[in-house]
Amino acid sequence: MDQSASPGRVVARAAYAARQAARVAWFMGHGLVMRQLRQRASRPPVTPRTRLPVPSNERILADMARLFARDLANVEAGIYPMPRDGDGPPAMRLARSGAFLADLPRVHVRRRQGRVREVEAELAGRARPGYYMQNFHFQSGGWLTEGSARIYDTQVEVLFKGSANAMRRQLLVPLRDFISGRDQRRLRLLDIGCGTGRFLRFVAQTFPRLASIGIDLSDTYLGEARRHLKNRHRTSLALAKGEELPFAGASFDCVTSLFLFHELPGEIRIQLVREMARVLRPGGRVLLLDSLQYGDVPDYDGLLDLFPQSFHEPYFADYMGEDLRALFAAAGLRRVVEEPAFMAKVSVFEKS
Repeated sequence: MDQSASPGRVVARAAYAARQAARVAWFMGHGLVMRQLRQRASRPPVTPRTRLPVPSNERILADMARLFARDLANVEAGIYPMPRDGDGPPAMRLARSGAFLADLPRVHVRRRQGRVREVEAELAGRARPGYYMQNFHFQSGGWLTEGSARIYDTQVEVLFKGSANAMRRQLLVPLRDFISGRDQRRLRLLDIGCGTGRFLRFVAQTFPRLASIGIDLSDTYLGEARRHLKNRHRTSLALAKGEELPFAGASFDCVTSLFLFHELPGEIRIQLVREMARVLRPGGRVLLLDSLQYGDVPDYDGLLDLFPQSFHEPYFADYMGEDLRALFAAAGLRRVVEEPAFMAKVSVFEKS
C-alpha cells in the first residue's frame, strides 16, 4: 500500500477490500455447496476431463486479486466511482441464495439426463428463436422465467467466485476513453443482451447524462433490469433481438455487449456484428466483454475446455475458435483493443 496515501484513501481502500472479500467468500461458499450436491447427485461421480493446462486454485485466486487491484486503481484514477454492486439488502440476498440452492438438485438431474430443451415445451407460446429456447446452464426456465431471472446474478457470481461485477466494470475503461472530451448528453449507447442490467447500472452511475438503451430477448430479465435501474431516467429498455435491431442506421455512438457472444451460434454472431456495424455512426465503437478464448491466457485453456462439460453451453466450443478480429473486419469494424480481464476479455472495435 502507498505509504503516502491520505487517511481517507486508506479507509476507502480498506472498505473496498472488506466488501470484495465478503462477496468472494459468500459466493465461493455457494460454489462449494454446488460442487458437493453435484457429486452426491452423480453416481458414479462425473469428472470433467481435459488435456489442456488448468490453473491451480492459488493461481486463480492470485489473478482474481490482481483484477480487484485493477478495479480499485480505476476508481482511484477517477475512471469510475467506488463500486456499488447492487446485491440488495440482506433479506433479498438470502432469498435469492435460497432460490439458487433450491434449484441445484433440478439442475443436476437435467445434467445427468442430458435434458436441455424442457423450456421449449414449458414455454411453447413464447415467440423466441430456436437457439434461445434452451435450458442454458441446465437451469430451470432457461433465460425466460421470473425464477431464472431472480437467480441469474447469483449464478454468475458463483461461477466467477464473486468477481463478475469487477470484470464487467473493466468495460467502463474503454467507454471512458471514448466519451472523454465529448458531451455525454449528445451521445447514445446501445447495450445488446443487457440481461438483468448490471452493466447498464454501472454505466448510469459513471455517466449519468449518457442516454443508454438496453435490449434483451427475455421480458423477465428486463423486469429485473428495471429494478436495478430504478430512477435512472436516461436509461431505457426494450424487448428485441440483437440480430434484427429495431433501430435506424447510424443511430448510436457506442454499442456494448457482455457475456453474450459465447451464447450464440456462429451464424447469429455474424448477423449480430453486421447489425452492430449498421447502427453505429462513423467513428463509433463496439465494446465487447466475453469469455477468454483459447490462447489468450494459455494456462486457462483447460478451464475453458472444462466449462461446457459442466454447464449446458451449446455454442461455447465454437466461440472458442472464433476469430473475432476477422468477424468484425468483415463488417467494416477494425480492432482497437484486446486484453484479458481475469477470466474475461475486453475487445474494442471501431467503425471508420
